[in-house]
Amino acid sequence: MKKLVAAPQYTDLLIRRLTEQLVEDHQTFENTVLIGLQPKGGFLLAKIEQYLKSHIALSGQTGLLDITFYRDDFRRKDLVWKASSTDIDFLVEGRQVVLIDDVLFTGRSVRSAFDALISFGRPSKVQLMVLVDRLFQREFPIKADYVGMKVNTLPTERVNIDWDKEEINIWITKEN
Repeated sequence: MKKLVAAPQYTDLLIRRLTEQLVEDHQTFENTVLIGLQPKGGFLLAKIEQYLKSHIALSGQTGLLDITFYRDDFRRKDLVWKASSTDIDFLVEGRQVVLIDDVLFTGRSVRSAFDALISFGRPSKVQLMVLVDRLFQREFPIKADYVGMKVNTLPTERVNIDWDKEEINIWITKEN
């Protein structure tokens, strides 16, 4: 089963709205950094950067954060985890950080990101931006500050985003 929940026109609108909310809250981005959680949060970060540069003529400091080795299930499965790269060439000490990810589900990835982020200093504030918030499945008390859309899903369903295409679709699929 595969159900389309957001077509490209709507997805573009969601990303534009999220970016404009960022600008409203952070204006010049003087003390704000945007950090995408690898790998899929990096795709959303790239879209936000593209919109900031082309439509608002504004850019801020950005980075990519890999959380693989900070996950609480890292050595609990027989699977071999493949790490992505971390690309942060600045300290977050005393700065406002916006963590960016594609989907918020249980909150475990975000909890891992908090642990990984501390390696780069102590931020003055941390906010979370997600394109999709899967409601009612949270295992940690984590709430996004910026949400593109909220969806109700069953534990047997999965949210998939077509990041590898020019036009971004958001799907809900049944897990096998």
